[in-house]
Amino acid sequence: QVQVVESGGGLVQPGGSLRLSCAASGHTVTNYLMGWFRQAPGKEREFVAAVSWSGITKAYADSVKGRFSISRDKVPNTVFLQLNSLKPEDTAVYSCAASEKMYGVSNVPHDYEYWGQGTQVAVSS
Repeated sequence: QVQVVESGGGLVQPGGSLRLSCAASGHTVTNYLMGWFRQAPGKEREFVAAVSWSGITKAYADSVKGRFSISRDKVPNTVFLQLNSLKPEDTAVYSCAASEKMYGVSNVPHDYEYWGQGTQVAVSS
């Protein structure tokens, strides 16, 4: 059983920053592709960012390029999502996902086998 756990959400003013963390555990030998998705009220889930198991390849949604940064920790299967210059439209539940089958990166939710419960990010003055 693989578990994915996010942390780090909260309320922040426009222009502020947050750092989200995500850890996947369960298969000690496997390295996972890991990604972040978000879903705002009344909207469909959308891709935010992803990083390959090696940490070399990264992908971002156009809406967050230059503001958000995804990175892998030295602890296996732990990733961070740094959110800078936050805007009210970034308000959403952010979910971390992991895949042990995919190489490279993917922005397709169905490519990820394991999902966390999500953490709320609210951007408001």
